[in-house]
Amino acid sequence: MRTAYEIVANHYAASARGDVASMMKEVSPEVRWTEMAGFPCAGTYIGPEQVIEHVFQVLGRDWEGYRFELETLIDGGNEHVVGVGTYHGTHRLTGKSMSARVAHVWRVKNSLISEFEQFTDTLLVADAVR
Repeated sequence: MRTAYEIVANHYAASARGDVASMMKEVSPEVRWTEMAGFPCAGTYIGPEQVIEHVFQVLGRDWEGYRFELETLIDGGNEHVVGVGTYHGTHRLTGKSMSARVAHVWRVKNSLISEFEQFTDTLLVADAVR
């Protein structure tokens, strides 16, 4: 059985390849995915379909070259993993670029990602949108 750390590491590797299907492969059908208030995709979404529709499709539509650059992956033991890194992208409407630090807190239960919560500097992102 793979560890929570390995499951989240695989999610990030798929993200770096732009492979959404592989990103969602080990996500629970009941996942609670929370994007921070003030972020363009703010809200809590339940299930992979909502995450794809309200997060990944929106970011792909509104941002050129949007990506998360993982710097550190921290094994929190048992079910928890924390990813620390930086968001990068250029807003398509304004042409403004941003680079914002971010932390992702993950929970893995029964070999599936069950919870995700994002913490980021939403002001830097909002400045690029305005």
